[in-house]
Formats: sequence, C-alpha cells, structure tokens
Amino acid sequence: MVVFGLIVLLLLVFTAIFATWLAPYDPYKLGVADSLLQPSKEHLLGSDTLGRDTLSRLIYGSRTALTVGFLSVGIASVIGITLGLIAGYFGGIAYMVAMRAIDALMAFPMILLALVVAAVLGGGIQNVIIALSIATIPGYARVSCGVTLSIRENDYILAERAIGSSNIRTMIGHILPNAFPPLIVLMTMQLGNLILAEAGLSFLGIGIEPPGAAWGAMVSDGYKYLLKNPTLSFAPGLAIMLSVFAFNMVGDGLRDALDPRLRGLL
Repeated sequence: MVVFGLIVLLLLVFTAIFATWLAPYDPYKLGVADSLLQPSKEHLLGSDTLGRDTLSRLIYGSRTALTVGFLSVGIASVIGITLGLIAGYFGGIAYMVAMRAIDALMAFPMILLALVVAAVLGGGIQNVIIALSIATIPGYARVSCGVTLSIRENDYILAERAIGSSNIRTMIGHILPNAFPPLIVLMTMQLGNLILAEAGLSFLGIGIEPPGAAWGAMVSDGYKYLLKNPTLSFAPGLAIMLSVFAFNMVGDGLRDALDPRLRGLL
C-alpha cells in the first residue's frame, strides 16, 4: 500500500510539473468543445458547462492542489514547530501563553476555522493558503511542544547546558533534530488533509476563484449534472480521493520506518 501511495504521489507531482505539456487543451479557454460534451476521442473526459476540456482542467488542478498543500504545510509547520519548541523548552510563562493560544485555536474544527478565515479574507489561492495555514498550526505546536518536553530532560541536553551552550544552539542543534521524525509524519499526513480541505473550500465557493482550475470547484460545478454527465464530478472526486489516500499511506509508511516500535506492523 505504501509503494502504491508513493507511485500515485510521483505521478501527481509529475503531472503538476509538466501540466503545460500534458494538457491537450488550454484549461481556461472557453468553447473548445460543445457544452457538457460526453467523453470522446478528442476530449477523453468530455467538457464542462462552458465548453472547457475537463481533462486539461483536471491536470492543471493538480498544480493547485500541490501548491496549496505544500505551502500551507510549510508555513504552518514553521510557525507551529517554533511555538511548540519555545513553549516546551522554556516552560513557565512562555508555555502558558503559547499553549493557551493554541488551545483557543483548537476549540474550532480545522475546516470550520479555515472556512471562517477564508470567508473573512476572501477567495484566491493566497488567502486559501493563509486560512489553511492558520487552521493547522495547532497540530504542529502541540506535537512539537510535547516532544520537546520529553527530550529536554535527557542527559545529553543537561550536558549541553552544563558546558554553557546557548539556548538556541541546544534547541536547533539537539532538540529539533530528535523531535523531527514524528513531525515529518504529521506533515505528510497533513498534506492529504489540506488537499481535501482546499477542495472543500473550493466546493463551497470561497476557495480558488474562477477561472482557476481546482478539483473542489470542478466537483461543485459538475454535481448538478450527475445523471447527464457524471464524469464532471467523478473525475476530480477520484483525483482528490487518490491524492489523500496516497499521502496517508506514505505518512503511515514513514511512521513505520522512523519508529522502531512500529517497524514491520504496516
């Protein structure tokens, strides 16, 4: 299953990188085919209500999904890991302030918090990335803080303090590398969740703005024609499902590889 997930991810990345050459038509050009055209040799997945080639938009949608996923994970992980590292290492007031702020964010479900932030900021890929980043910061902060609290009590950290190492050197040089394996697993599994969340926001109409190609928006546009032309919704829905499944499988594989207690159980 992990190998299958990795193959799907490699195909997804390849498609996103070479979308310009792989797409048979311009995904934003109107009227390249008749409206709601059924799958044919010229248009393998048919066309949407505006006559745009569905396959081309599906291919370009992979760029949107990966861009939102990777950038959101990057921003959220940097902020969350930094907050958790500082709170767990110093404790006291730093811990109370940072963790209580994280608890306040965790009081809202991730998709609901992203929905509120996206509604306030408006649509567009930049605002979607900001909304999803804010919504996923708590997970990284809590994991980072918990692992830091455990690692800081080890003998080698006490030795670092005894020889007069600075706090920054101790945190970056010794605590962060040892805390990274569970964080890598969390990042990998969050990528699938963020792709799904972006699709949900686009489906609700506050995600990627038209005419941008987004899988969630394609599902939203096509669900009205499920009986007449089910490919419009099924194709992007299948792409979302496979992407989320692949990221989750790879995340499980990384957890199995990085945690000696779990090796061989997957």
